[in-house]
Amino acid sequence: MPAAPRLLFPLTLPLRLLPTVLHSRALATILNQVMKEALVEGELDFLEGRQVAIEIQDIGVSYQLGLTKGHIRGFGNQRPADASISGGLHEFLLLAARREDADTLFFQRRLRMAGDTELGLYLKNFLDAFEPPARWAPLTRALDRMANLRFPGRRGTAGD
Repeated sequence: MPAAPRLLFPLTLPLRLLPTVLHSRALATILNQVMKEALVEGELDFLEGRQVAIEIQDIGVSYQLGLTKGHIRGFGNQRPADASISGGLHEFLLLAARREDADTLFFQRRLRMAGDTELGLYLKNFLDAFEPPARWAPLTRALDRMANLRFPGRRGTAGD
C-alpha cells in the first residue's frame, strides 16, 4: 500500500466499521447539493432505479449510490450494484478535483469499471462533462490539495 493511503487507512476505520448504507447516505447528501442543477435538469436520470458501487480499494471503503425520484440516494449492500467503479483514493481525488478526466483514468486502467457497461459509460460521460458550480470551488480546491499528498508509485507524482 502506498504511503499516503497507508497513513489514511487508520483514519478510515470508522467508515469501514459503519454499515455501507450510513456513509453512502452521507455522500449522497453532499452529492445532492453539489449536483443540484444537474439533477433538476435530468442529467442523472439514467441512474433512476439503478445502483452504482464506488470502491476505494486502497483504503477499504465503498459506497453504493443510486437515483430515486430525482435524488441521489445512498444504499447498503442488500443487492449487488448494477455497475461498479473501483480504484485508489488518489485516482478518485484527481477525478473529484477535476485534475484528471474520467477517460484518462479509465484508459490508463487507474479506474476500473464492472457490471452494466452501458450504465458505466453513461456515468463516465456525465463525470467528464460535469462542472461543479462556482460556489463549490472551496471544496474542489480542498480536494485538489488532498490529491497533492505523496502517493509513491503513482504516475505523475513526486514519488515516481
